[in-house]
Amino acid sequence: MPRLSPSHEAVRSAPLLRGLDSQAVEAVLSASAWQGRGDGEFFFMEGAPAERAYMLVEGRVKLVQITPGGQQILLGYLVAGQTFGIVTVLEDAVYPVSAQAVGVCRAVWWRRERLSRLLEQHPRMALNALYIMAEKVRLFQRRLQEISTQQVEQRIARAVLRLASQVGRKVDEGILIDMPISRQDLAEMTGTTLYTVSRVLKDWQKRGLVEPGRMNVLIRQPHGLVLIAEGLLPGSHP
Repeated sequence: MPRLSPSHEAVRSAPLLRGLDSQAVEAVLSASAWQGRGDGEFFFMEGAPAERAYMLVEGRVKLVQITPGGQQILLGYLVAGQTFGIVTVLEDAVYPVSAQAVGVCRAVWWRRERLSRLLEQHPRMALNALYIMAEKVRLFQRRLQEISTQQVEQRIARAVLRLASQVGRKVDEGILIDMPISRQDLAEMTGTTLYTVSRVLKDWQKRGLVEPGRMNVLIRQPHGLVLIAEGLLPGSHP
């Protein structure tokens, strides 16, 4: 498969390669391999030995986790330039989540041994990897805190706003989350039920805040959702 140029936008802004000069970026990419996945296919499964780390080049990936009770939790989405499976740098690690393609995806990857050598050769890259892992821990802690302390409408508003910041694009009517996001996805992201998400979205639609589609969401009044997320606008669903 063709090599990825360091001038590629996703690579230039990739957190894992931030601060590296062009020669170092080329060396890191030359040590990688390509992998493609079709819609719904997995890059790796939760609990499997962590043997590869990936950087997404095209498409979107969702991270999911299964609770001891068998419930699936959607932790979030990744976009081009983001790294996943970085836990592979730890000895005897297993993947804590599953990574599933949303649409057609392409990524570059490194085996543990090769990635470890690259981190030794490029200390700034090692520091970036540390930041990425620390940020993921913070995000998971924040999600747990939201589920434990916030009302359901706040949690759904925060989830929609996170998606808007990650994959949304501005249109004349507002911000469009133009990807296959279902009500069930939002329920899994916020620790609630499909019925509750549907009820909240219907209420927001009546209030002119959002226009939910079959597989996307148009945010008509982002500021209104921010007020709900911060608990500053009274919601109708405890």
